Amino acid sequence: MAQAKPGGERQVLESMYSMIALVFILVACVELCDAATVVDVYRLIQYDISGAPFGSRLANLNHHAGSLHFAPGSDLSRTVLIIPLRELNISFVKEYITQNQPLGGLLFLLPQIFNIENRERAKSNHQTDGEELLKNDLAELEKLLIHSKIPYPVYFAFEDDDIEAVLADVKRNDATGQPATATTGGYKLVVSVPEPKKRASPTITNIQGWLSGLKTDGDANQLPTIAIVASYDTFGAAPALSVGSDSNGSGVVALLEIARLFSVLYSNPKTRGRYNLLFGLTSGGPYNYNGTQKWLRSFDQRQRESIDYAICLNSIGSWDNDLWIHVSKPPENAYIKQIFEGFSNVAEELGVKVGLKHKKINISNPRVAWEHEQFSRLRVTAATLSELSVAPELLESTGSLVDGRPLVNEAAIIKSVKLVAESLARHIYGHEGKNVQIFADNSSLAVNPSYIKSWLDLLSQTPRVAPFLSKNDPFILALKKELEDHTDEVNVQHEVLDGMFTFYDSTRASLNVYQVASVTFDLLLLLVLGSYLIVLFSFLVITTRGLDDLISLFRRPPSRKVKTA
Repeated sequence: MAQAKPGGERQVLESMYSMIALVFILVACVELCDAATVVDVYRLIQYDISGAPFGSRLANLNHHAGSLHFAPGSDLSRTVLIIPLRELNISFVKEYITQNQPLGGLLFLLPQIFNIENRERAKSNHQTDGEELLKNDLAELEKLLIHSKIPYPVYFAFEDDDIEAVLADVKRNDATGQPATATTGGYKLVVSVPEPKKRASPTITNIQGWLSGLKTDGDANQLPTIAIVASYDTFGAAPALSVGSDSNGSGVVALLEIARLFSVLYSNPKTRGRYNLLFGLTSGGPYNYNGTQKWLRSFDQRQRESIDYAICLNSIGSWDNDLWIHVSKPPENAYIKQIFEGFSNVAEELGVKVGLKHKKINISNPRVAWEHEQFSRLRVTAATLSELSVAPELLESTGSLVDGRPLVNEAAIIKSVKLVAESLARHIYGHEGKNVQIFADNSSLAVNPSYIKSWLDLLSQTPRVAPFLSKNDPFILALKKELEDHTDEVNVQHEVLDGMFTFYDSTRASLNVYQVASVTFDLLLLLVLGSYLIVLFSFLVITTRGLDDLISLFRRPPSRKVKTA
């Protein structure tokens, strides 16, 4: 009996230690076990031009959520502002960015009409006045963001019920003067991803297909060539959302349909023209048409000199009645006059207008505004067909967030295809100035609306920022296969993007939204749990060992005096 007591005390002490450990585990889990929602987010692009940094320079996020209803003078250095596009105050955002005011991060909420996966919305091309205003606001915001250096994470997400419920709570707290902090609690936004790394030697891929013309026996001369070219890659504020349905998905779709139409003509020796047709799908378009430059320089001099002229297709999917032919050579040039007159005659028959824009190029200026300028720099006659009357600035209007499927009108692409195909065919077969419809409706050579729609839908769901496309990307392989189906010979060229452009990875992530309790709540919970465990421990000791044993646990043991002789 004398030895049972120490063993009992040891068991009681072990029970007490286990309970204390349980307290700490419960307290540690208070903040971590109440996840409100998980949201897919898309990071603002991060890139450098000649070493100058632009875009969002950070990716990790771990701050409390805030809204535009914060109190004046609030410290936002550890706050992520959630800003719906519908409530965007562009002046406020511009002030915070340009003045380098401290901020934990930005999360922009976009309406579902801009979601590339919103297929139901993509079926409609009707735009309301409210949607048009949102497009203008988003375009202005995107222009600001891509040309700024932002030292904190910036993300885009799409509105849904969960994130809107979170935002409603955040607004309510901010309006009452209780913003989320470590002491007051609220919502915490967490994105855990590796730090962005440079994309080493990003690849750009050019794809070309040939349709060989008919060469008569004994003709030793090389046949002339007409090139039809379109750049297929994009650039936008969020690479994972940059689909560029109009710029330049519409140009790619038109090129593929033109290749299909002429493949039918050229499949029969009786209707094969005495021109070679060269179809080029080029990369690096947003970056001064870097891929086009390297593609052309891969030709030998004889190949380049055989090109009669080149037609570049750019943004031809959202126009009503007016298109523009952009050229670098003077309008008085015989080749330019021939191209313009050929297109003008067909345009008049289609009931549309085609204008001519002349812009002289400066060889010493590295900026290339239009794709045809890369041809002109090598003294090859070329023109760009576009709905744009003025060339966009560098890295603008090349696949922006607003450039989605609803922006593009299939009827506009069909008219563009008819205009280009009919003009080229009349030139090839010597029917200039004649009212001869080679690609007439309801004929075997009619434009196929279903073909155009299917490719337009695919392009409108496929982000195509070149530095993030691999050599064997499924989309690139699909383009290659399509050209193989309609041309005699297909070649693929892989090049490295111009070194003045540097890109960083980490373009999309998952945002975890946690509802965290305040420190006051944590302390109160700890006090309640501690009191409960103390009472429970005391009750167990009293009922099993007695009150004296409980008192002895807290009584200081008597000191032992060493007896001396």
